[in-house]
Amino acid sequence: MLRPLHRWEHRDRPLHRRDLACDPLEQFLRWYREAEEAGLRYPNAMALATATRDGRPSVRMVLLRGADEQGFVFYTNFESRKGVELAANPRAALLFYWEPLERQVRIEGQVERVSDGEADEYFATRPYGSQLSAWVSAQSQPIASREELEQRHRAFADQFPEGAVPRPPFWGGFRVRPERYEFWQGRPDRLHDRFCYERQSDGSWSIVRLQP
Repeated sequence: MLRPLHRWEHRDRPLHRRDLACDPLEQFLRWYREAEEAGLRYPNAMALATATRDGRPSVRMVLLRGADEQGFVFYTNFESRKGVELAANPRAALLFYWEPLERQVRIEGQVERVSDGEADEYFATRPYGSQLSAWVSAQSQPIASREELEQRHRAFADQFPEGAVPRPPFWGGFRVRPERYEFWQGRPDRLHDRFCYERQSDGSWSIVRLQP
């Protein structure tokens, strides 16, 4: 049985409509920089929600690896659960939660794979151990033991010396192209500030305040 949590109140950090950027990406990058400056260990950690073709959802934490006008990028094994679900149902939702700042950002949109060239460029920047792990792990599939996983790791280390690990053909990136953003700022008495950006047919963004 869960024990009651300690009750606490949010600080009074208002978010006004007049302070929002017209472009939601600009607003996101402002908040992201503030999360970095606040010393968060992983300001780029985000919950990624996907669903099967028939609507069964799943969610997990991943790391944001790029954010620009084209969208929000993360990398994974295409044969993992999220990879399979995105192939069948190429839509996703992202959630960033920056607790020290009492902020959340939600992003929803269509998903596409990044180009092979972009994936190759990013893969080359990964530490050697992470490059090997991309080959070692049949992500989301059962395995008999930890020892088997470590044996596979040693085998691929023998096959690929440091500096000579190619990107696996089953590993790469996805880009979420936002259609909707929501910015949430915690406020006292649960009277939080929430603003939603939605993309319009002409490419512009509408901004509305939502009730908390």
